[in-house]
Amino acid sequence: MISTELLKRYPFFARLNNGQLTTLADSAEIFEAEAGHQFFQEGDELETFFLVDDGRVAIIMEVTDRGVTQPLSNQLTNNLINKEVTVSTVGTGEVFGWSALVPPYTSTASAKAIRSCRVVAFDCTKLRPIFKEDCQFAYLMLLKASQVIRQRMRDMRVESLAFIPG
Repeated sequence: MISTELLKRYPFFARLNNGQLTTLADSAEIFEAEAGHQFFQEGDELETFFLVDDGRVAIIMEVTDRGVTQPLSNQLTNNLINKEVTVSTVGTGEVFGWSALVPPYTSTASAKAIRSCRVVAFDCTKLRPIFKEDCQFAYLMLLKASQVIRQRMRDMRVESLAFIPG
């Protein structure tokens, strides 16, 4: 359990009432991670979403490596050579692992600590039954997750435009 005062510091938790903040705080623990710590990988089923209290976390996706020759046999079997690309960096006050809030709860990217960091880990296995009972709370959390998704998609679009020859 953490303090609701910690959550009140961050905009992601704005508009939540004291009871909702208490519920989140009761489901949360502080977690210290060293640089290089892998929080989860793309495709993992997530039971936890995270708030960065201090530090930086890379959001990573695996993409086809266009810098290497892909053997025809790999192309035919869809066994292409991939590389990891950091698509976003999450810092203090930002959340990641939002897939733990959105069915089917499967991560769309990987997350790795860039440097030592302190995160708040929210146990969604405790939260999901509460969300079923409190639709307003669930709506607010999904709205907030949607805003994070929207911003990340915008950032990715801007980043990808930088690679298109002009």
